[in-house]
Amino acid sequence: MAQTQMQIQKDERSLGDLFSELAAETGTLVRQEVALAQAEISTKATRVGKQVGYLAVGGAIGYAAMLAIMAGIIIALSHFIPAWAAALLVGAVVGIVSFFLISSAISRLKNTNLKPEESVESIKEDAQWLKNQLS
Repeated sequence: MAQTQMQIQKDERSLGDLFSELAAETGTLVRQEVALAQAEISTKATRVGKQVGYLAVGGAIGYAAMLAIMAGIIIALSHFIPAWAAALLVGAVVGIVSFFLISSAISRLKNTNLKPEESVESIKEDAQWLKNQLS
């Protein structure tokens, strides 16, 4: 019975009350959508930042290791070919490997989608809901 009275009171509200309630709900909805978009963008930015950090640290460590390995290989090869040719050969091989590693990392970073997909979809749904409320 109380539920029926609440429904009657809800049905008897004025047009101004309904628009006021719609405006308040729309404002709340917009704030929630903005918060969702911020959270989604923050999560994606953190993920990209970590990958860039790993790329930099890995590159620095790999560089130090590669210098030591290249020196050893150049010394070993210099017993069979002139030292300058050994250094040139090792440098070319390392350069090719480096190119492929850097290309791969750049490609993955370019493929990272920073668009807040969930937020965009949710906003589209909200716009449709608001359109239905006004019609």
